[in-house]
Amino acid sequence: MARSGKILVGVLGGLAVLIVALVVLVATFDWNRLKPRINAQVSEALDRPFAIEGELAVRWRRPAEESGWRAWVPWPQISAEALRLGNPDWARGERFVSLERVELELAPLALLGKTVRIPQIRLTGADASLERLADGRANWTFDQGDKARDEAPSPWTFDIGTVQFDRARIRLDDQVLKADLQADVAPLGAPIPFEQVVGKAQAERAIREGARPQDYAFAWTAQGRYRGQPLAGEGKVGGLLALQDTRLPFPVQVDLRAGKTRLRAEGVLVAPRQLSALDLRLRLSGDSLANLHSLIGVTLPDTAAYSTRGRLTADLRDPEGAEYRYREFSGKIGDSDIHGDLTYVARQPRPKLSGALTSNQLLFRDLGPLIGADTEAEREKSRQPPNKALPVEEFRTERWRDMDADVRFEGKRIVRRKQLPITDLSTHVQLENGRLRLDPLRLGVAGGRLDTTVSLDGRQTPLDGRVRMSIRGLELKRLFPTVETMRDSLGELNGDARLRGTGNSVAALLGSADGELKLLINDGTISRALMELAGLNVGSYVVERLFGDEEVPINCAAADIGFKNGLATPRLFVFDTENAVVTIDGSVNFKSEALDIDIVPKSKGVRIISLRSPLYVRGTFKNPDPGVHAEGLIARGAGMVALGSVVAPVAGLLALIAPSAEQPNRCRPMLEQIRTSRAD
Repeated sequence: MARSGKILVGVLGGLAVLIVALVVLVATFDWNRLKPRINAQVSEALDRPFAIEGELAVRWRRPAEESGWRAWVPWPQISAEALRLGNPDWARGERFVSLERVELELAPLALLGKTVRIPQIRLTGADASLERLADGRANWTFDQGDKARDEAPSPWTFDIGTVQFDRARIRLDDQVLKADLQADVAPLGAPIPFEQVVGKAQAERAIREGARPQDYAFAWTAQGRYRGQPLAGEGKVGGLLALQDTRLPFPVQVDLRAGKTRLRAEGVLVAPRQLSALDLRLRLSGDSLANLHSLIGVTLPDTAAYSTRGRLTADLRDPEGAEYRYREFSGKIGDSDIHGDLTYVARQPRPKLSGALTSNQLLFRDLGPLIGADTEAEREKSRQPPNKALPVEEFRTERWRDMDADVRFEGKRIVRRKQLPITDLSTHVQLENGRLRLDPLRLGVAGGRLDTTVSLDGRQTPLDGRVRMSIRGLELKRLFPTVETMRDSLGELNGDARLRGTGNSVAALLGSADGELKLLINDGTISRALMELAGLNVGSYVVERLFGDEEVPINCAAADIGFKNGLATPRLFVFDTENAVVTIDGSVNFKSEALDIDIVPKSKGVRIISLRSPLYVRGTFKNPDPGVHAEGLIARGAGMVALGSVVAPVAGLLALIAPSAEQPNRCRPMLEQIRTSRAD
């Protein structure tokens, strides 16, 4: 053999021996010798105490997922037992995370491209204690301080595939969320197919929109307190968390109870590595929508018990704020149905709720709390003074600044008692930085329309409130359907109102109100029985004194009332009947709830004046004191003299007369007479 051949054989032999020696060294090396160095370096890098207290081992295998020559390059399988990561100095507990065992595989050829590729990580016996203080410091964030800012970006990248785990325990003490919870995760006896939990339709949709989600492999339970309320829950999750493959959704199932509120959801977490999206079938129920404020920060009205179901999707990547959409949901509030779509955007400076809601059949008793009427529970807790009739309960305006809103609502059919002729409702609710607007608030009433604009500005103290109202075409026969003499009436009620006040309750707003109220009624009927039906005991007394027990037809009733700092004074208030004209004067003080009213009948002939005397109503709203003027009454205003000499602004009232082809309006002659008298 030539000299060069001998040298080549020697080199190759030496190289083979070196490789064999290296393989033997690696295969027999006690990796536990590296633990002190690994512990020290990780502790220094994280600025937290770290330790591998158990066995550290490395095994080698040929990768089945590779082909060609790459399949001959063995992959190390690294395992470590009893891992402990401590807390920062400010935390109460000593330990942040502990693991009974960690197993991972490393793709060595990727290291040549400065990529740490770990196709799979398996975690066993995870135990984590999460803690966040009120100032925002959280033990799950690692602040490297100036050291991290001064260092150049690392050329190395991480590529982690999937994370597989078995049982786990997580404790959360979050002073920001006011949460103190503990959750336990344990494997199911056997995996449960995704479609068995969420239903075939949702499973097919998930497959169409991506990949088939994995089966449910683990059950979880949680209990503790959240925002001052006891919370308990349970559910299921998948067993393989795909951190790299965004096409593999992670299945979740949730059943949570907080007080009387219950949330149930089944679906998937899309792209869990980026926590980018949710797609869940959601069912939500409770005793009042208002209770959701303490749980999720959404400001909603107090309602009867509710239950809804729909599809909740979320885009968590939007830099303007995560967007949640409750789509095509349906359910009930009390005994009323509810349907629609809502969108909640967690933006700054305030989140915003928007959408459209519809009720095909809305029960009036369920509508009450939505328009400000107290629920039975609120009435029991109310501190209303016994001598006050107007509600003194203050509005909770502090919640109005927690979020913005732009929601439209339509109640297509209102189910009510026969005495309440309200047929439908629509409104546009706008809430912006503490200012609440209902523009418009429309009611179908007695064949006509009640159009209102309400503005309540909670940005200032006391609250500033404004109301504009237009009443058009309310048919008297529908407005009083149980009154026999109204059934053939062609009369209508029309009116306008404009009021503004300040205060944090209905009583305070009315007690400071400025504005005016104009009402016009033609071709009606008045009687003691009608007043009793309306619950107006004082009205019953007055009518009985004026007209006895008879039902008296009214040609026209007109009112033009001014409001100044809560004091309502009629500029004109008159009833025109066949035999008499009744004028009303005086004042109503909404601040003190004091009544100072005089009612004077003026006969058109000779009969009524000999039988009826002027009346008065004194006292308060709660305790009115009606009576008869014993020695007549000296007129104290233009409203107390004969109809022909009344001086009042009637142009606005004439504008309320609706044209009719069926018969002439009887209010026009009376108002024209007043205007003519004024001109004279």
